[in-house]
Amino acid sequence: MLNIKDLTKIYDHQEVLKNFNLDIKKGEIYSLLGANGAGKTTTINIICGLLTYDSGEIKINDEKFNHKSKYLLGIAPQENILYSQLSCEENLSFFGKLYGLKGTKLKTAIYKSLQAVNLLEKKDQTVEILSGGMQRRLNIALALIHNPQLLILDEPTTGLDIESRYEIWQLIQSLKQEGITILLTTHFLDEAEKLSDRIGIMKEGKIIVEGTLTQLKETIPAKELIFVTTEEKEKAIEQGKKLGFSHRFYQGELAFLSDKSLELTEIIRLFEGINLSAITKKTIDLEHIYLQVTK
Repeated sequence: MLNIKDLTKIYDHQEVLKNFNLDIKKGEIYSLLGANGAGKTTTINIICGLLTYDSGEIKINDEKFNHKSKYLLGIAPQENILYSQLSCEENLSFFGKLYGLKGTKLKTAIYKSLQAVNLLEKKDQTVEILSGGMQRRLNIALALIHNPQLLILDEPTTGLDIESRYEIWQLIQSLKQEGITILLTTHFLDEAEKLSDRIGIMKEGKIIVEGTLTQLKETIPAKELIFVTTEEKEKAIEQGKKLGFSHRFYQGELAFLSDKSLELTEIIRLFEGINLSAITKKTIDLEHIYLQVTK
């Protein structure tokens, strides 16, 4: 669906994207993760034609990127692009006309977009009285008005409460079921873990690792992580080495990598003689993978 090969973008003699490669398959949800400054926004702006690039190639549906490509793309930016004084229907009508829709085709597109985001009953309400979650859904509806094949969602749940986040998750999953390919950027790792078919992690202008969650877990050579809380960290690390455990620090917490699942009583026995105030066992999740590969 989307193929980017050896993409390079230079700002003020600095490479923001360095031979960047990305291949998104038709019908999948691909999450692009990375810290601020990793190059995610630059990548999205280039895909949408808002920025030029210095070298490389972009193909959408096996065709080189051109002025017609925008009709294949829908983008819901992080900041809502809604007119607060207009109704939901009026917002959709305005953006639909920008894509050349009119008459019956426009009315049908508005109906389908509102139906897709479950806002048909709110079509006559002005944006300013909608909840934050409803506004985010309408923001996505604007991106759907011209029936795109590739939908780009940039931080779609930022600033939302838990219930609204879950509503957006359900919406994203339903859009996938309709065959829409989705490129998702998010800072919420649980969101990427829940929704993605594949995940790419960016650092310094390139993807340093990508794959399914199962494939990414292979970057950490362990079955589970053993977190220990102790004032004797150095002593615990030395003991761990003797036991054949590698160690990591995840957000300041000391963790040991175990290639098998151990009972708590066994862990206590193995670290006998060290004053442990707490022990926690955790399965490997995307947060641990992210911290591992980005260092």
